[in-house]
Amino acid sequence: MSQMPQPTALSRCPSCEEPLEAGDRFCGACGYDLSAVPAPPQDHPTITMNGSSPRPSEAAAGLDWPLAPEPASSDTPAPVHRAADIRGLDSGGSELPHPDTESAGVQQPGGHPSGAQPSGVRFDRRPEADEYPLAPPAGAPAGPVVDPRTADLGASVTPPAGTKLCVACRSGHVDSDGYCENCGHAQPRERDHMEQELGAVSAVSDRGLRHHRNEDAFAISSTALPDGSPAVVAIVCDGVSSATRPDEASLAASRAANEALLAALPLGTHPQQAMHEAILTAAEAVNALAEAPPAHEEHAPHQNAPACTLVGAVVTPTLLIVGWVGDSRAYWVPVDRATPPARLTEDDSWAAQMVAAGLMSEAQAYADERAHAITGWLGADAYELEPHTASFKPDRPGVVVVCTDGLWNYAEAAEEMAEVVPLDAAERPLHSAQVLVGHALDGGGHDNVTVAVVPFPAPPQGAGSA
Repeated sequence: MSQMPQPTALSRCPSCEEPLEAGDRFCGACGYDLSAVPAPPQDHPTITMNGSSPRPSEAAAGLDWPLAPEPASSDTPAPVHRAADIRGLDSGGSELPHPDTESAGVQQPGGHPSGAQPSGVRFDRRPEADEYPLAPPAGAPAGPVVDPRTADLGASVTPPAGTKLCVACRSGHVDSDGYCENCGHAQPRERDHMEQELGAVSAVSDRGLRHHRNEDAFAISSTALPDGSPAVVAIVCDGVSSATRPDEASLAASRAANEALLAALPLGTHPQQAMHEAILTAAEAVNALAEAPPAHEEHAPHQNAPACTLVGAVVTPTLLIVGWVGDSRAYWVPVDRATPPARLTEDDSWAAQMVAAGLMSEAQAYADERAHAITGWLGADAYELEPHTASFKPDRPGVVVVCTDGLWNYAEAAEEMAEVVPLDAAERPLHSAQVLVGHALDGGGHDNVTVAVVPFPAPPQGAGSA
């Protein structure tokens, strides 16, 4: 049977450290009641390795331990004292903050004023710096570095004049080659996808799914003939990929042909003649590129003349004129689908020559791997420039589809093209151009895709160009 340990006599007053005599029940110096305090144990069970650790009695000297009050009755439990109710010292010997002084906002030695920390919590560790700080982008101005992991990507960041921000990390600058100097992400080019809408004509151009850049270009506009009737212009060009700088060639040709038509038509030049002269002007613009130094030195070791194809249409209230060189095409699709559609151009290509000579059927010729080898183009190394023009007088409304082979590869026959053109193409030319480009992309998008949709007859409108 176990027994409770008996208290031993105290040698010093727990309150004032006054020496005590055996049998004292009160301290003679401070009057402390000694009967309620058990004597501290004389042994020191804590093991120290070097004997330098302070003994518990020494560390606890001067502490005022609270007395547990007696319960009022056997049914009433004794009050519970919390550890925070006891004054104490920290490991450095400083007095720990007490709840009474904390609530009064008193600064304790080694502690914090009221409200600085929650009771019982210490923040001894200083904030550490980021172990992996982000390096600023090359050439970036001095200032705080934006961390793309935490930055608001929707926030507007203004780059220095003449530079562009990366679309991926939103902090790096884009170099002249189109890559981010911070994360290395390739940036979308301006010509990867282009759309333009006028009242009477719309065009869409897309890089496609296989090519690394868009080598197509287009130009659309409207003007007025001398009698005030409208004339709508659409030019589409396809850069020859085997030539140097084909994207520059198509852009130069489309712009030159469009400007030539806008200059000639208001003067009363017949639209078919104006188209012929516009193609010659476009050829001169492409030829001039061969004389100019290349914009990128990467092409210098294997220079050849820039080249492209061209197809264009001019629509008036009564006439439809087309002109072309190469294998880009124009199709006629009537609003009344009960009447047949038609292809308005003949390719300058190996396949077309085989069919014209009666050596192969059209199906056999276009199934051959040499089918898309062109025999006519715009460029300084062209054998002989022979612009083709044709004039039509449609007897019903419809739309003219002017496109590169990136589209008609997926709708070659006129009937196939008519099936893809939306029924409301005359009222919604931009939507129709978007649908046609989408058709090519859904089919594989092996080439750049460009298409312009021109309603016929040209609707009445004020003179002007875009």
